[in-house]
Amino acid sequence: MSNLFWLTDAQMARLRPFFPKSHGKPRVDDRRVLSGIIFINRNGLRWCDAAKEYGLPKTLYNRWKRWSDKGVSARMMAGLASQVAVPKTVMIDATYLKAHRTTTSLRSKKGDQTTRGAG
Repeated sequence: MSNLFWLTDAQMARLRPFFPKSHGKPRVDDRRVLSGIIFINRNGLRWCDAAKEYGLPKTLYNRWKRWSDKGVSARMMAGLASQVAVPKTVMIDATYLKAHRTTTSLRSKKGDQTTRGAG
């Protein structure tokens, strides 16, 4: 796949101070995993849809979850935002709504004026 996202050496150098220290067993390559996490989030994919070049989907999810719980992601964003000359607000929204298939068949009862004609 040629359209995969990869962090550059310069980007990794800026992010490396925010990574937690590795204790015991060495972590899977940070560049590969973080690039995969960004790719998944940027494209709105499911973890299981990650390209194999990024590694196992479970590894991507576990790292994302662990770093989110520890506040690593928030520190990265705050740290990167504080390095710019003009402060900006940085926001990420990963919200989506799913409607059950029966919601399209829910119609107001005949004669019910509470939902019809409003507007």
